Amino acid sequence: MLTLDLYDRIQLRLRPRLQQAIAEGFLRFDYRNVDLSVEGVENLPSGPVIYAMNHTDNFNYWPFQYELHRLFRRYTATWVKGKNYEGRVSSAFMRSTNNIPLASRGYVITRDFVDTTGRKPTDDEYRSLRNAVDTQTPIEGAVPDAIQNRARDMLGRRFEPTRETYEAGVNAVVAEMMSRFIAMNRKCLDMGLDVLVFPQGSRSRRLSRGHIGIAQIALLLDATIVPVGCSGSDEIYTSRSILSKPGKVVYRIGKPIPAEHWAAIAPESFVPFDPQLDDAHREAFEQVVGEVMQEINALVDEPYRFSEDGESDGSSGSDRFV
Repeated sequence: MLTLDLYDRIQLRLRPRLQQAIAEGFLRFDYRNVDLSVEGVENLPSGPVIYAMNHTDNFNYWPFQYELHRLFRRYTATWVKGKNYEGRVSSAFMRSTNNIPLASRGYVITRDFVDTTGRKPTDDEYRSLRNAVDTQTPIEGAVPDAIQNRARDMLGRRFEPTRETYEAGVNAVVAEMMSRFIAMNRKCLDMGLDVLVFPQGSRSRRLSRGHIGIAQIALLLDATIVPVGCSGSDEIYTSRSILSKPGKVVYRIGKPIPAEHWAAIAPESFVPFDPQLDDAHREAFEQVVGEVMQEINALVDEPYRFSEDGESDGSSGSDRFV
């Protein structure tokens, strides 16, 4: 389970041994019947970058990481959802393979609800809690009494309902986690390690709107974003099995976009992931991520491009988080 303490146990390495071992000991043989192609490698800067890739399936970053290893001995730290740290084995694997856990408010709300009640929230319960947390207003709608009134450990931080509201408690946990998250991204880029991000968040065959997190990190850290389009990975990874099926996967690497590209719209100073400040700069952040998503859209085959409404065809509700 993702907690504040877990962030402190993650070790990021420029040459992650387990990534190299998986590449040479497993993927090199598993991909013998997979036609892997990477186009646009000439676009890669020599320095560390943030890759922005579409997210079609559970493992569509594996072939890309394998090719970076095979061609350049270059490695990534990947943003992954908090739910990937739920099991003991999964958590240990994630901590050992250069992954950066992203703790959304949705994850904290859902994980704390499960810890407190022993079940997942219904869609109505989740929406009531999420609205309260987002707006810092009292909860409207029926939710279990324990959610607001039971003192407890909330993912590594003590929640005392006599001292703060549920909404304040959740946002305090998220703020502490995001502080660690930002520090890990800064460390990666400072040490020369690339960062891999799926701006869509949830998996979806069709490209969907991107979230503003990648814009906030790129602008804060003056990082270059490199758009990457992935086509075909969902055809070799059709389930949760790590074994690939025969097929063809094409990655197209677009032109790098340096942070100064957005100098005219970038906020002079801001605190990333602060719910009270996001709205003040949202237009700028959305312009950045919107341009990045359009670049990705131009790099993927037609079946993976934006749908007419730009919406995801993947999972929704609290199932996205736990």
